[in-house]
Amino acid sequence: MNGDAWRKQTTFTTAPLRSLIAIGAGVGVGLAAVGVIALSGPPNTPGSRLATAAQSVAAPAEGAYWHTRTLSRTIHPRRLGRGANRYWVEERQLTENWSSPDGKAWFGYRQLGTRPKSPADEKAWHRDGSPATWNRTAEGTVVSLSTKPDKGMVVLREGPAAFSLAGQQLSYEELQRLPAEPAGLKAWLGQAVRVAKVPDDDIDDQVTRMLPSLLHEVPVSKEIRTAAYRALSTMPGVRSLGKVKDERGRIGDGLSIVYEQTSPEKATSVDRIQMIVDTGSMMLLSRGVRITAEVNGKPLPETNMTETMLQVGWTDDEPSVPALP
Repeated sequence: MNGDAWRKQTTFTTAPLRSLIAIGAGVGVGLAAVGVIALSGPPNTPGSRLATAAQSVAAPAEGAYWHTRTLSRTIHPRRLGRGANRYWVEERQLTENWSSPDGKAWFGYRQLGTRPKSPADEKAWHRDGSPATWNRTAEGTVVSLSTKPDKGMVVLREGPAAFSLAGQQLSYEELQRLPAEPAGLKAWLGQAVRVAKVPDDDIDDQVTRMLPSLLHEVPVSKEIRTAAYRALSTMPGVRSLGKVKDERGRIGDGLSIVYEQTSPEKATSVDRIQMIVDTGSMMLLSRGVRITAEVNGKPLPETNMTETMLQVGWTDDEPSVPALP
């Protein structure tokens, strides 16, 4: 599973934004003070209020773009190789995101190539002839994998020039006015997902999924990130792991999160996520996910993925194709 596929599991349908404006005053000072942008044109056209707000926003002193650079590793769900020489491989990708204070955003992506998952898998790969490309798995499933990096790409994202959070399109200035204390922030997010027609039973689950985005995806103050981290630690299904070291040797506070979902079609899934957060900067260091699922009692291939944050913060460097690490 690539990064986009993983993120699709943590999103929900966006409801009309004007609904949240109308009921915002009843949610507490934090929500009412932030407000929500109402779009007056087609979905991809910012309304006049957003355009005016964007023109008045100057780049923060720290840099021109909020920037994240992420290394993702996904274990391929099926083994490769032939006969007794079967092995697991991992696919590696670099993703970068740049957001300017006026809401414009760029996305960079680069495949780094597939490689054996472990030393034992590497030995089996060598016995299999050390192939540099694969077009089928050991079970005969068609794939297209290569050990070589691709050329990568960088694109300007389509859609309104705004920051997306919990189904709402916010300006940079509105992001800065999010509640900077846990209870107010949870209330704001809870009301946002209610406007998006999320069932009451799923509200806590969706708020839990939204809170980590404030630790790296959008440019908010450290006070808001601190509120997000503290709110996350109080949510159902979240427990502390104490001090944990990530794959780059960085030490942070670990959180374990478990989501369980069941659909009317008798499909069930369990997401087990481990996050490591630098509680000095209140930035996400890394995140791992293991997803197990079944349909009508039949297990589906397991998903295992990790994301390591290589860079998070402001930069003056222009968007460009991700460089090889």
